[in-house]
Amino acid sequence: MKKKTITRRTFLGTGLAAASVVTAGRSLAPEETYKLIPVKKNDEHPFNPVTYGAMPTRSLGKTGYKVGVLSLGGQATLEVKGREEESEKIINRAIDLGINYIDTAASYGQGVSQLNIGRVMKTRRSEVWLSTKTGDRTYDGSMRLLEESLTKLQTDHLDTWQLHNVQRQDQVDLIFAADGAIKAMEKAKAEGMVRNIGITGHFEPLVLLEAIKRFPFDSILMAVNAADIHYLSFKNYLLPEAQKQGIAIIGMKIATRGRMLSCWTPPPLEEQTDVRLRTPKPGTISIKEALTYNMSLPVSTSIIGVDSVAQIEENVKIASGFSPLSQAQMEEIELKTLPIVRQGLYFRRWDIGV
Repeated sequence: MKKKTITRRTFLGTGLAAASVVTAGRSLAPEETYKLIPVKKNDEHPFNPVTYGAMPTRSLGKTGYKVGVLSLGGQATLEVKGREEESEKIINRAIDLGINYIDTAASYGQGVSQLNIGRVMKTRRSEVWLSTKTGDRTYDGSMRLLEESLTKLQTDHLDTWQLHNVQRQDQVDLIFAADGAIKAMEKAKAEGMVRNIGITGHFEPLVLLEAIKRFPFDSILMAVNAADIHYLSFKNYLLPEAQKQGIAIIGMKIATRGRMLSCWTPPPLEEQTDVRLRTPKPGTISIKEALTYNMSLPVSTSIIGVDSVAQIEENVKIASGFSPLSQAQMEEIELKTLPIVRQGLYFRRWDIGV
């Protein structure tokens, strides 16, 4: 039987969408995974007709956009200079398979990631929600980075502009100062260069909790994975408040650059130059367990970087067959990560505790 192509016109009547609100810490029951609901036309939003037959979709917070449960991150191959051709193949294949959200940052590969994505956005901008980030905490610096990002991404607007990796309270104070980055974000949104404002972080949940209480962010990109529960848990201390506010929640660090995965073999210790990443231990879970765990959380989508076209194909295949895990299944995966908690959460604040 021939597969029907879903067009914007035919899709706008009904579409598959995952329930956007679930209780923190509880998995979705199978019957709650997605429901047929009417979808209103919004020409401001991107539209990838493949998404809705490729994987479950969920509401991206209050934006009105339906995002696939799996999205593409702009690191791994995409941020490596000299791998332009392979990067473009990965991005194009991801969109072809139904990915409709791509995340990057001004700092990834010193701009390489944005350049690689921009070459594809030149012809496919209307198919994906495009997010990037500023690591600068000031108005002037952030406005400069925004101009550079728009140029490299070959677009006249961003769907989301985010504050990159907010770690400490002093950074929050700088962002909200009279000449802080939040002023740049508000101005960019008012002028239509940016449609939504977001914040991201890996380091300390309570700092991000303070930030989202101070400003009505449209989205939050947080590092949460199967090891999260064991140390400075974003799932416990940050995610419930983001849910309460109706903020779009995006998960990241799903496999922690592969270090969570049982197929990963660490290089000899003497070759591991970054002390944060040094470990003699292989990972303990499969990519299917890692992805399915994150997709079972009350998040809109989960982003992951890939090394090859084969990896994005494997990840989309997992997303297409996604069925939410039970609480017991999630706890079983969490337990598997306990021996590798440090390498699974290397990006956390480790100045106290373990």
